[in-house]
Amino acid sequence: MVVVRLQGGLGNQLFQYALGRRIALTNEMPLKLDLSKLTRNRLRTYKLSHFKIEAEIATPDDIMKAKGGAGITGYFIRRLDRFKPHYRRFWVKENYFHFDPNILTISGTVFLEGYWQSEPYFKSIEKKLREELALRSKPSALSEQIAQTMQNTTSVSLHVRRGDYAANPTTYYLCPLKYYLAAIAKIKRCVEDPHFFVFSDDPVWTRENLTIDAPATFVTHNRADRDYEDLWLISQCQHHIIANSTFSWWGAWLCSRPEKKVISPKQWSWQPKYNNKERIPEGWETL
Repeated sequence: MVVVRLQGGLGNQLFQYALGRRIALTNEMPLKLDLSKLTRNRLRTYKLSHFKIEAEIATPDDIMKAKGGAGITGYFIRRLDRFKPHYRRFWVKENYFHFDPNILTISGTVFLEGYWQSEPYFKSIEKKLREELALRSKPSALSEQIAQTMQNTTSVSLHVRRGDYAANPTTYYLCPLKYYLAAIAKIKRCVEDPHFFVFSDDPVWTRENLTIDAPATFVTHNRADRDYEDLWLISQCQHHIIANSTFSWWGAWLCSRPEKKVISPKQWSWQPKYNNKERIPEGWETL
């Protein structure tokens, strides 16, 4: 059994699911999701139920078993676990934020806790993962209408992440306006007649400050509780300008067009340890 603790928003939950699914498939074990951290966080909710994932919700008993068991036996197992390499323990925590190949050698029952934001963790199951991360239910009529426009134009998604980043600029790195303007200029040099589809958690600021000298549609009809539908819409675009956000990362990744152009910020955080190079898939450009 593989149990993955989910934490953070939709993009983070997708990374956590992807690694858990890879390990579960490799070892032919069931995957279960620990939602306990989400239930204690009023700002984050469970999002993966909107996708065709193959996992069950872990019970408290499942979680305890994955961590080594209950009672005095489980206590001593966890004490002894501390002398093993981190990837050989029952409870495997992410030691650092770049790709750790040792994690892919895990076998047997395990409890995984971390963010796991590197494509190499799940690249080998890419085809399977794309199938499972399709929407479980039909998008709204307006979303389908926008998706049709995306398919009939040279569509480019553009995601502006502000929200908590703008509220805490010394804690979170906020992509400057010049990044978006440079990315737009880059796309216009590479793509003929682009039509930009803009997604943002701060649409008012984005409309007022982002100058796009090309056709542009601001997608604002989905509320935060329907962000999975915005993610689907991003994936319908032909090319992508993402923010330093796991949300738009997944929107671009789920786009299945081999010829897609994806532009990502080179810097994701003020802290160098978070700017791991494995975060950016091969073929994506950084600015």
